Amino acid sequence: MSDKVFVDTNVIVYSRDTTEPFKQKQADNWLRHLWSKQSGCISFQVLNEYYVTVTNKLKPGLSRTEAREDIRNLLAWKPAVIEQIVIQSAWSIQDHYGYSWWDCLILATALKQHCRYVLSEDMRHGQQIEGLEIISPFKIEPNELTNQSE
Repeated sequence: MSDKVFVDTNVIVYSRDTTEPFKQKQADNWLRHLWSKQSGCISFQVLNEYYVTVTNKLKPGLSRTEAREDIRNLLAWKPAVIEQIVIQSAWSIQDHYGYSWWDCLILATALKQHCRYVLSEDMRHGQQIEGLEIISPFKIEPNELTNQSE
């Protein structure tokens, strides 16, 4: 798969959530696939949300040391910064599609990074936004996406 895939925070969190074994396995499969294809994208927003969630909200959670190591590894994906153009694009997405502000920032950032897909549990699977397709990691396998994009 050469198409870039923006990964929402929830997918990365599920990869570490032992209370949801099915979702943990699926999320982990996706992340391993994206690492192997070098097609994963994220933002600093995602990294910040991840850190807070796994250290403060996830039960059992990760230690700060574990969470920081995960983030250090994810820095290889060259996280995007939220800039003025992203905020303006997010406003437009929010007005047109009605997603939460945080999801609109993710969608706008994915567009700025020229991603083809956003991998998220929280948004509408299959919806197209300006050429960007939202996919749920729990409704499609990584190899199915590969077959679709070839």
